[in-house]
Amino acid sequence: MNKNYYAVLMAGGVGSRFWPISTSENPKQFHDMLGTGDTLIQKTFQRLNKFVPTENILILTNERYNDLVLEQLPMVKQEQVVLEPAMRNTAPCILYAALKIQKMNEDAVMIVAPSDHWIEDEEAFAKDVTACFKKCESEDVLCTLGIKPSFPNTGFGYIEYNKKDTAPIKKVNQFREKPDYETAKDFLAQGNFLWNAGIFMWSAKTIVNAFQNFQPKQYALFRDGLVCYNTDDEKKFISENYPKAENISIDYAILENSEAIYVKEATFDWNDLGTWGSLYDKLDKDENNNAVVNSKVLVEDASGNMIRSKAGKVVVVDGLNDYIIVDKDEVLLIYPKTKEQDIKQVLNKVKDTFGDEFA
Repeated sequence: MNKNYYAVLMAGGVGSRFWPISTSENPKQFHDMLGTGDTLIQKTFQRLNKFVPTENILILTNERYNDLVLEQLPMVKQEQVVLEPAMRNTAPCILYAALKIQKMNEDAVMIVAPSDHWIEDEEAFAKDVTACFKKCESEDVLCTLGIKPSFPNTGFGYIEYNKKDTAPIKKVNQFREKPDYETAKDFLAQGNFLWNAGIFMWSAKTIVNAFQNFQPKQYALFRDGLVCYNTDDEKKFISENYPKAENISIDYAILENSEAIYVKEATFDWNDLGTWGSLYDKLDKDENNNAVVNSKVLVEDASGNMIRSKAGKVVVVDGLNDYIIVDKDEVLLIYPKTKEQDIKQVLNKVKDTFGDEFA
C-alpha cells in the first residue's frame, strides 16, 4: 500500500433521525443497521483499509465515543482516535486532523469520509478515490466525489460542474444548497449537477494552505498547537483550545471560497443512510415490500413497512402500510414513513416528556 495515503473517518455524529436505535450514547455508526454482521463504522474502515494502511486511518469522533471506537475497531491504536472535546462542525476537526497528518508526513494525501455511508462496489470506490489522490499529489487542488442524481432529491446539496470539461475529474463551478423540488428538477434537466456526498480528497499541504488563506483565525488557533500534535501534550492543548474554534462546516469555510475544486462522478452505488426511509430503500423486501432487520415477522394486510427489532423477536403486523416499526429495549416507535423527517422533533418531545434516558 502507498504509505502517503491517509484517511480521516468522520464518526462524531448522533444520527438522531435513526432514533430509537441511534442515541446520543450509542449513535448509528456503531450499529449494524442493515443486519450484515458489521456496524457502519466497521464497514467504512474495511472499505478504506483496502487502499489506505491501517496505521494511516484516523477516526475523528467525540470524546464520549472513544471506547466504542476502540471496541469495534480493535486494530486501531489510541493515538489514531482523534477526539473532539466539543461539537464544532466539520471545518475545525478537518483542519486539526490535517495538521496532525502533515506533521506525520509532508507528502500525505488524504480522504475525508463519513462513517455512515453504504457503498456496495468497494473496488470502484477505491479506483475513484485513488484517481483523485493522483490528481491531488500532482496539483494544488481539492477534490470531491459527486453522485449522479437518480431523482430530484431535496435532501442533498448539489455540485454544479463545468459542462464543457471533458476530463474525468471536472472543475466545479459552484456548490448549491439543498433545493426545493422544482429547482432540483431543473438541476437534473441541466445534466451537470451531482449530489454532494461529503467525501473529499486533498493533500494535507493543500487543505492546510486553504485554511490559512480562507480561515486565518481558525488556522492560527490550531497552528499554535503544532509542537504538541502527536505527542503527550496534544490532549491538553486541544481540550483548552478546541472549544474556541468557530462552529462552521468545511463547505462554508473552504469549499465555497476556493477556485481550485474538482469533482469526479462516482462509479459506485451510494446511499447516505440518513433516515429510516433511506435504509428501507437499501434493504431487500419481502413479497409485500416490507423491509425487515433481525425480526421474525408475521404480516397480514401490511406492506411497505420498515420493521426492526432485536434479533429473533417475533413481530406481528396487521393492517399497517408504509410505517416505520422499530422496537428497542424500552422504546417502541410506530411512525409513518411519510413523516420520517419529523423523527428529530419527536425525539425532542420524548426527552421533554420522559427524560434523556430514552434518547
